[in-house]
Amino acid sequence: MALATAMSATPAGAAPRVLLVGSYKGIPGQYTTIQDAVDAANPGDWVLVGPGDYHEQADHRANRGPQPADTPAGIVITKSGLHLRGMDRNGVIVDGTLPGSAPCSSAESAQDFGVKGDDGTPLGRNGILIWNADNTYVENLTVCNFLGGSGSAGNEIWWNGGDGTGKIGMHGYWGNYLNATSTFYKDETTAAEYGIFSSNDTGGDWDQTYASTFTDSCNYIGACQQACNQVMNHAHAEYSALGYSGTNAGGSLLVENSEFDNNKDGFDTNSQNNDDSPSPQDGACPNGGTSPITHTHSCWVFMNNYVHDNNDPNVPGAGAAAAGPVGTGVSISGGRDDTITGNRFENNGAWGVILVPSPDTETPPPPQDCQGGVKTGPPSNLCLYDDWGNELSGNTFKHNGFFGNDTNGDFGEITTTSAPTNCFHGNVEAGGGQPTSSPSGLQQSKPKCGSNASPDPNPSMTNQVACDSQFFASLTPLGSSPCTPGSSYPTQTKIVMHPLPPGLATMPQPCAGVPANAWCQPPSLSHVSMKPRRWRMSSVLPHLARKHARRRAGTAIRFTVSVPATIRLTFKRAHHKSQTLVVNAHAGANSLRFAGRLSRHRRMHPGHYALRIKAVDALGSSSRSRTIRFTVLRRHHRKR
Repeated sequence: MALATAMSATPAGAAPRVLLVGSYKGIPGQYTTIQDAVDAANPGDWVLVGPGDYHEQADHRANRGPQPADTPAGIVITKSGLHLRGMDRNGVIVDGTLPGSAPCSSAESAQDFGVKGDDGTPLGRNGILIWNADNTYVENLTVCNFLGGSGSAGNEIWWNGGDGTGKIGMHGYWGNYLNATSTFYKDETTAAEYGIFSSNDTGGDWDQTYASTFTDSCNYIGACQQACNQVMNHAHAEYSALGYSGTNAGGSLLVENSEFDNNKDGFDTNSQNNDDSPSPQDGACPNGGTSPITHTHSCWVFMNNYVHDNNDPNVPGAGAAAAGPVGTGVSISGGRDDTITGNRFENNGAWGVILVPSPDTETPPPPQDCQGGVKTGPPSNLCLYDDWGNELSGNTFKHNGFFGNDTNGDFGEITTTSAPTNCFHGNVEAGGGQPTSSPSGLQQSKPKCGSNASPDPNPSMTNQVACDSQFFASLTPLGSSPCTPGSSYPTQTKIVMHPLPPGLATMPQPCAGVPANAWCQPPSLSHVSMKPRRWRMSSVLPHLARKHARRRAGTAIRFTVSVPATIRLTFKRAHHKSQTLVVNAHAGANSLRFAGRLSRHRRMHPGHYALRIKAVDALGSSSRSRTIRFTVLRRHHRKR
């Protein structure tokens, strides 16, 4: 056993291997299941997956691996540095339904509810579980129909650094060009809960993602204290209770260039007294630092996003997420020191943005005891987190608050503690005029950040948020309601599950960065030449000559490439900045003739140069670069 373990470890300095699953362009890989390839991989290896419907069932094995027994998953990754990449975002499907079922089937008979736990009920399933493995990548694929149960399950892609431990156990993770969804809903007990999920992790980056139809949220970042160090870019989240949820997630966290629409509540970050400890949610920069984005103490930034039409009550929902106020774009619930800037908020029927306290009624696990909050009651375990120190600036609002209830509008706040003020400035109403707020005139009364402010419980807005969310409905006397007379918000009639939109952008070059393998053969570049290699500045190398340019102008570069490719020509003179031209080439012999300058603004000066030529094919595979050395001479001066 010791010998086998030693042989499976990656030798020091060894190049990473590429393991192939399924087939791609008629070339079969070595493995038929993703989990088999992951098991055979060493840390730092690549697993490429060809298009297909993969009904992975690692959780049905007798030995599920080192992760906790209550986090079963179809695929389990425990090796640091592993790259898992599909060759087509929409064509590679990690499918939670039973083997033999149609891709992402919505039929109840096709669902796999997981193995049974000690209490005899199905545990549910996670899709791809990355367990305490640093610097891992999951890219360019779709995950669907991994459902909830009595275990910690229902997450399509989960970077788990130690859920419930109160400690960060994972460092470095990337998720790019990902889809996460579910087509099946019967009730809350088996519904899919989260799409793309990270907990107890730091140092992450998600880019180009789509998620929809979850009872909690499309995207979740939590339990990372003031050390999240996460970027979420180009995300699209819809048809869920929450487009985003971030419990006790603070420090450096950037959400940008993303879209949140058709959810019940578009985006929610909050403080909670639960196992996503430690609380509270605090966006202040660690160690008293200053953000390079905001140039203030706030490192948690929500910017350049489009938040619209979050008015759908007919989405899956469970637990606290189901109590998100319908018709709200962004909710900061008991959050502190967060910055919301440069966004568009449109057509959210209740409010564009609300800053409100978070009354947490959960029974916390030991040793959590309302850190950062105030114990109150009844009930005796209620922990109240107030919101303070948040900045709302430079946003554009349009047609928010059209439900027409008291205090509905562009933005509003409720505070219960004398604390650093929330501040509001530079926000505008599209088409002119001042944005609406509750209390009215917030931009005039609280334009400056950094000072302290007295609490304003804003009872009118408190009643409306309670009415909209029905958060305290279970605590009110039977037959009573927190709603004031005349208040009206959309209520659920029937849960609707929406399919993935077609044609989501796939990774343009899935072979980029991958070591050579049967699917990613690099293009061959040969017969590379340049004539002449010495010329005077009057014929200096530059932009490509036009078709009718002088026949002998400049110089000619010739090469042969094995496949159609993009050619990168990099000109470099010692101790100077390099200059690069990019041109397209067809398979076979090519000739490029140059005349004039490299470009309108780039002129080559006398000296010795190296020209490096490299070909990159459509999948991102690169040829070995070729180098040609040449000299630019000073121009002749005529004698008078």
